[in-house]
Amino acid sequence: MSNLLYRLGRSAATRPWVAIGAWVVLALVVITSSVAFGRDLEESFEAPGLDSYQAAELLAEAQADEGGITAHVVLEAQDAAAQLAPVEAALEALPRVLTTTSNVSPDGDIALVRVQYPAIEHLDASDLDNLKDAVADLRDESSLTLETGGDLFFAFEEAPTGLGEVAGIVVAMVVLLIAFGSFVAMGLPIGMALFGLVIGVTSMKLVTYLIDIPAWAPQLAAMVGLGVGIDYALFLVTRHREHLALGMPVAEAAGRALATAGQAVIFAGGTVVVAILGLLVAGIPFVTGGGVAISAMVLVMVLASVTLLPALLGLAGHRINGRRRTPHMPSTGWYRWGAHVTRNATAYLAGGAVLMIALAAPVLALNLGFPDDGTKPESRTERRAYDLIADGFGPGANGPLVIAVDISQGAGTSDQLSVVAPLAAAIAADPGITSVGDPTIDLTAGVATLVAQPTTSPQDEATQETVARLRSEVFPTVLDGSAATAHVGGQTATFADLGDRVQERMLRFVVAVLLLSFLLLMVLFRSVLVPLKAVVLNLLSVGAAYGVLVMVFQWGWAAGLIGVESTVPIVSFIPLFMFAILFGLSMDYEVFLLSRVREEYRRHGDNTRAVIAGIAGTGRTITAAALIMVAVFSGFVLGSDPVVKMMGVGLATAIFLDATVVRLVLVPATMKLLGIANWWLPGWLDRLLPELDAAPVEKPVEVTTTAPDHSTLQRQESEAR
Repeated sequence: MSNLLYRLGRSAATRPWVAIGAWVVLALVVITSSVAFGRDLEESFEAPGLDSYQAAELLAEAQADEGGITAHVVLEAQDAAAQLAPVEAALEALPRVLTTTSNVSPDGDIALVRVQYPAIEHLDASDLDNLKDAVADLRDESSLTLETGGDLFFAFEEAPTGLGEVAGIVVAMVVLLIAFGSFVAMGLPIGMALFGLVIGVTSMKLVTYLIDIPAWAPQLAAMVGLGVGIDYALFLVTRHREHLALGMPVAEAAGRALATAGQAVIFAGGTVVVAILGLLVAGIPFVTGGGVAISAMVLVMVLASVTLLPALLGLAGHRINGRRRTPHMPSTGWYRWGAHVTRNATAYLAGGAVLMIALAAPVLALNLGFPDDGTKPESRTERRAYDLIADGFGPGANGPLVIAVDISQGAGTSDQLSVVAPLAAAIAADPGITSVGDPTIDLTAGVATLVAQPTTSPQDEATQETVARLRSEVFPTVLDGSAATAHVGGQTATFADLGDRVQERMLRFVVAVLLLSFLLLMVLFRSVLVPLKAVVLNLLSVGAAYGVLVMVFQWGWAAGLIGVESTVPIVSFIPLFMFAILFGLSMDYEVFLLSRVREEYRRHGDNTRAVIAGIAGTGRTITAAALIMVAVFSGFVLGSDPVVKMMGVGLATAIFLDATVVRLVLVPATMKLLGIANWWLPGWLDRLLPELDAAPVEKPVEVTTTAPDHSTLQRQESEAR
C-alpha cells in the first residue's frame, strides 16, 4: 500500500491541475445530480418490530387522525373560552390541517387547541412556518398570549446553526496558523475540508436511493466530517513539511508524506467507517441511515486527503513554509515528556487509569429517555407552551398515549366492539392514567383508537412504567380470550421503546465494533497486544464521555454554564452514535501515533526509544488536531437544543481526554511496560494477514539538513532527567 500511495502522492503533486480538475468535475456532477434527482431526507423515528411501530401501522391503516403529527396552540387569558373561537378558526384554515380540538382548563384561564396534521411523510417545513405565521398574526390582531409547540416542532424545527460551525473553523484556523506559522499551510487543510464538506453534504440526497437518510444526519455528518477532514490534512501537511525540511523536492516530499501519514489516514478513516457502520447491528433504521451518512462523509474526506491534498501541496510548493525557513525538528519538549512518562510508566499508568475509571463510573446511573419541550430554555415558545399545558391540564397532557386496538379478527361486529369499552375502562382505572378520551372506531379497517393522558410528564420514568404496565398487565387481562390486540403508540411510547431497543442491542453493537477495529489494527501494526491495548484504552475514553454526560445532563453539574436549565435523560440513540463516532475518531490519534512509533521501532528495534520518538514526532500534531476537534464539537454546545448539546459535550470531552490522558500518558506508559511484547505476532497469523505497509521504493535523496540523531536524542533525554 505504501508504494501505491507514494506513486499517487508524487503523481498528484507533479500534475496538480489534473487532480484538482477531477475533483471540481466530481463536485459539479454531485451538486447537479442532487438538485435534479435527489430525494427528500427521512423525518421518521420509527423502528419496525416495536410495539409503538405496530400502533403507528394500525393508525395509518385506519387513516386515523391520531396517527399523524400534532401541534398545539395555548392561549392564556381571563375567560379563555371566550377568546377561543377566532383562534381555532384561523388554525383550521391552515393548509393540510385535518381537524382541531380544544379544551379549557378547570380555572378557565388556559385554553388548549390541538391541531391535527396527517402523517409526517405528507408534511414539510412549510407547514410549521404556516403555523408560526398564523399565530403571529393572531397575536398582532388581538394582543393575546399565545404559545405553540408539539410534534410538528420536533419534526421540522431546525435549531439555529452556523455559529457553532463558524466558531469551530475560526479556532481551527488559529490553531493551524500557530502550529504551521504559514497562511498557506493553514489554508490547505481548511480549504480541503470545506470542499469535501460541500460534496459530502450534497451527496446525502443521492445516498437516499440506497437507504433512507434521516433529516438530522447532514448536521451530524458535517460535524464529524469537518473535524476529521482538517485532522487528516493536518497529519499529511505536517509530514510533508518534515520532508521538505530534509531537502526533498516538493513532489518527492508529497509522495513520501502520503506513503507514511497517508497510510495512517486511510486506516484511521477505515476504522471510523467500520465503527460507524457497526450501527447496522443495532437494527434501528434511522440510526443505520445516520451511520451511513456519516460514513459517506468520512470516506469523502479520506479520498480528498489522499488525492486532492497532494495536488494542493504540489501547487503550493515551498510557499507552504511561508517565511519560516528553519527545518522542522522533533519537539524537544515533547521528547522530554515522552522520556519522563516512560521513566515513570507504572505511576502514570495507575494514575491515568484511576482518573478515567472515576470519570466513567457515573455511566452506571445512565438513564435513557428523550428530553421533551420542558427541558428547553424559557426563551422558546415550545417551553412556555409546555409549562402552560402542564399548569392547566396536568403534566401528562404534554405526552398523551395513543392506543391502537386491532379488532379486525373478531367473529362479528358486536364481538369486535365488545372489547373496546372494557379496555377503555381498564386503562382509565390504571393509577398512571388520569383520563381516557372517547374511542374512535373504524370498522372497515378494524381499528379502534383510544387517547389516554398519563398522570406524569413524558420524560418521567413513571410514564415509561405506565406504558410497560398497560402492555404487560392491563391489555392481557382485558383481551384474554379475545382475538383483539392493543398497542401503545404516540411520541412518548415511541421514544421509550427506542430506549429499550438501544439497551437490548448495545452489547451486540459494541462487540461487533471492537472486533472489527481490533482486526483492522492487527493488520496494520502486525501485533496482537497493540490493537488489544488500543481497544481497551478507547473504551475508557468512551466510558469517560458517557460519565460526563450523566454528570452534566442527569445530575445537573455545571449544566447552567452551557445553558441547560433542567436535568434531562440521555437521548436513547446518543450512546450508539457517540460510541461509534468516538471509537472511530480516537483511533485516528492511535493510528497516527503508533504508525510513527512502529516506523521508529522497525528502524532500530529499540521499543523505549521508539515510543519516545513517536511522542516527540507526533505530540504537537496530535495536540493541534485535538484542539481543532474540541473546538468544532464545542461549537455545537452553543445551540439551544439539548440533544445537540449532548453530542457536543460528549464528543468534545472524549476527544480532549483521548488526546491528552490516553494518547500522551496511558499509551506510552503501557507500551513502555509491555516492551518488545508490543510487537509480538504468532508466525502462523503473520503469514495469514495481508502485508499492507511495505516501505515505498524510491531513490535516495540528498539531505541538506538533518533531524536530531540518536546521540542528540540521548543527550536531550539526559538533560530531561
